[in-house]
Amino acid sequence: MAANDDGVDVAVAEETTHDLQSLLSSSQRDYLVRNNGDQVKIDTLKGKKVGIYFSASWCGPCQRFTPNLVEVYNELLPKGDFEIVFASADEDDDSFDKYFSKMPWLAVPFSDSDTRRRLDGTFSVMGIPHLVILDGNGKVLTDGGVEIIGEYEAEGYPFTPEHVKQIKEEEAAARRDQSLRSVLVSRTRDFVISTDGRKVPVTELEGKIVGLYFSLPTYRECTEFTPKLIEVYKKLKAKGENFEIIMIPLDDKEEPFKEGLGSVPWFSLPFKDKSCKKLVQYFELSTFPTLVIIGSDGKTLHSNVAEVVEQHGMLAYPFTPEKFAEIEKIEKEKREAQTLESILVSGDLNFVIGKDGVKIPIADLVGKNILLYFSAHWCPPCRAFLPKLIEAYHEIKAKDDAVAVIFISSDRDQSAFDEFFSGMPWLALPYGDNRKGSLGRLFNVRGIPKLVAIGPTGRTVTTDARELIMLHGANAYPFTEERIKEIEAQYEEMAKGWPEKVKHALHEHELAPTRRRVYTCDGCDEVGNVWAFSCEKCDFDLHPKCALEEDKGTKEGAEEAAEKEQEPKEGWICDGEVCHKP
Repeated sequence: MAANDDGVDVAVAEETTHDLQSLLSSSQRDYLVRNNGDQVKIDTLKGKKVGIYFSASWCGPCQRFTPNLVEVYNELLPKGDFEIVFASADEDDDSFDKYFSKMPWLAVPFSDSDTRRRLDGTFSVMGIPHLVILDGNGKVLTDGGVEIIGEYEAEGYPFTPEHVKQIKEEEAAARRDQSLRSVLVSRTRDFVISTDGRKVPVTELEGKIVGLYFSLPTYRECTEFTPKLIEVYKKLKAKGENFEIIMIPLDDKEEPFKEGLGSVPWFSLPFKDKSCKKLVQYFELSTFPTLVIIGSDGKTLHSNVAEVVEQHGMLAYPFTPEKFAEIEKIEKEKREAQTLESILVSGDLNFVIGKDGVKIPIADLVGKNILLYFSAHWCPPCRAFLPKLIEAYHEIKAKDDAVAVIFISSDRDQSAFDEFFSGMPWLALPYGDNRKGSLGRLFNVRGIPKLVAIGPTGRTVTTDARELIMLHGANAYPFTEERIKEIEAQYEEMAKGWPEKVKHALHEHELAPTRRRVYTCDGCDEVGNVWAFSCEKCDFDLHPKCALEEDKGTKEGAEEAAEKEQEPKEGWICDGEVCHKP
């Protein structure tokens, strides 16, 4: 397997030529089957490119990839020189039949387990989904068919390393010489569509600043951001600014797409246009919503201005580096002038609540260390973090009474808020308080739980207090850079005198001291952090106390571990995008 310059694995064609008849047949069978029961002679594949698809119904990554492969297969079918043969790893006839019913291609009969096993061995299949593509002479073009189809879909045809390399070179050239046309125009489309379905040539948008809006209606963050973006867009258009927005739809169903397009004033790519997925990859999308800005020259000005638009509205336009420098100056001045009242007081909303709804004036909290706890009862990570935060809070409170935590809820109703808040020993904003939105924008709350530390002056100390609590517990208080540096120095001092490598009876390889955030010790099965003695080759970690103990583990424990390692390993393990044999 060789990787091209952009990281896509492309198999180098083997010199071995496979005879399809002997490869796919058995002594009792010279045919393949369709999902309707029809038998198709193997010799009808002669001269065709053939993809052998190793897959199974129980494999999650396979279930996600198969619909894409079906789409590509149907698109290539008119060419008449490409076929796919399914080699199942299912465990029973019913599972095979149900899965195969969704496939428009051929298959090795499920009853012929010998041939299916032989194909696994011939092509060294260690993970599924796996797609090996042979040329018309039976030579392997690639064993990276899954990656090629995933990246290029039907444009990857005829799936040769040379063709993939050519596509990559063209993409690199298009990126170097990026224009609005190279971003938005495809081989079959040179237009975008308006809200009334009218086709608007991309050429009419050239010379303008264009925002590419990646959004999903099922994401709460998108539904909250879209009205703000509509407001900004309309104001800019009213001022006569040369600005347009093009929606990049990622909906699975057409009805939500139509509803969404009908509610916004801008353009869109067509529903399920193939450019949508390519643009997600092209701009390396990592979050929703994302608003990519293309300058009037067709070059990318910014990879995502959604956050700055949400916080600053029209002030962010025209999204140039100079404008962002101006905004940063304003933000710096705000940070330096920030007080507790400036972030927590809004008109008559100048209080938080304690138990039984008693109102605590914000003025009573001035001069204290404040933790703003963004959380919700419906959020499993929030529920998991809460006991750790309560423990740290009590430890901190015992040493310094000038600390307060304020719960800022994202619960869905009053009863959920009341239930969750009842287990907290601190203060809260009232449920549905309008200050939640402004605080979320100020501290860029994109996920919960989030813990923001505010110092006695009212300035922000850190927005990563949750991570510091998880790593250091109450010891992280008051969360300043100076305190964290002190802790780091203590940890470095702790490791002085430790050996560079140790051997332990519970593991075959040497272990080395390694900084780890959170792990489970494979010796005592307890959670650890900061330092572990870890194996560079395996996922194996020991607490320093376990790794350095004199007896290096009990003999019984070593024998049990050895026996466990020697147990026969059957079946498959699904991990990420691949199910593999352990």
